[in-house]
Order: sequence, then structure tokens, then C-alpha cells
Amino acid sequence: MGAEHSYELALEWTGNGGSGTSSYRAYARDHEVRSPGKPLIAGSADPAFRGDAQRWNPEELLVASLAQCHMLWYLHLAATAGVVVTAYTDTPVGVMSEDPDGVGQFTEVLLRPAVSVAEGAMRERATALHGEAGRLCFIARSVNFPVRHEPVTVVADGDSS
Repeated sequence: MGAEHSYELALEWTGNGGSGTSSYRAYARDHEVRSPGKPLIAGSADPAFRGDAQRWNPEELLVASLAQCHMLWYLHLAATAGVVVTAYTDTPVGVMSEDPDGVGQFTEVLLRPAVSVAEGAMRERATALHGEAGRLCFIARSVNFPVRHEPVTVVADGDSS
């Protein structure tokens, strides 16, 4: 086996309104995620589950993790393949299904990366690299639902070749 990496952080519930979890409505879902030297992540539940819409929820962070992981692998692969990426954005969407009893799970995440490359000759290879990035992404390899990709690749200088 290769290298092993460990990720440690601190999670603190900050939603005790004075009576703890004495009832379902008595407490806020607010919490903070901390790690030394990094900005605090203000978290809560999805508003559908009595959370604060102004804070990140775990479902959003899971989708963000998948998009980040894909992007970082993609940029690495592009650099090693001689594909010059000049811009990268993504607008991912995660779908979670909830059963009538309140139990739920993600059924898929769709990544929609929009990539600009320096030259038209790089476009085809740039688009193909998304499949390899998806195969290598640590987070995507760890989830039990499909992570699909619908990439768009454009040429930064407007060259349509």
C-alpha cells in the first residue's frame, strides 16, 4: 500500500439556545468547522431541515469537495499533458433523494466545468482529460453514487479550430 494521509479538524455545535435539544425546535443547527491556520467554516443544516441558509450545509460541502477534487486533478493532468488552461469554473449540482421516513442519500452529482485553453489544438485533449480526472479524484472514488461530467471547453483567444 502507498502513502496514508490523515485529515483532522474540530467541529463544534454552537446552536444551543439555552435548553439544548429539549425539543426538535429548541435548538439551532449552527456549528463551526475549524482547523488551525484556516478560515472558520460557519455551518448549519439545509434550510429544509431547519438550518440557516446563510451558512454552508454538509450537502453543499460534499458537492464542493467533489468539484474541487475534480478541478485539482484536472489542472494537474492538463499541466502534465501540455494543455494550457487559462480559466476554469464549475457550477456543480448534487441531487439528494429523501425517503418518506426522512432518510436520504445522494443519487448523483453533476459537475459542469467550463474550461478555457490557450489554443484550439488543445481543445479535444482538454475535454478528454475530464474522464481521467474523474477516475483519479479521491473524493469521487469514495462515494457510492455517480459523479458525472458535462464539460465545456473553449479557446481563450477565440480560435475555433
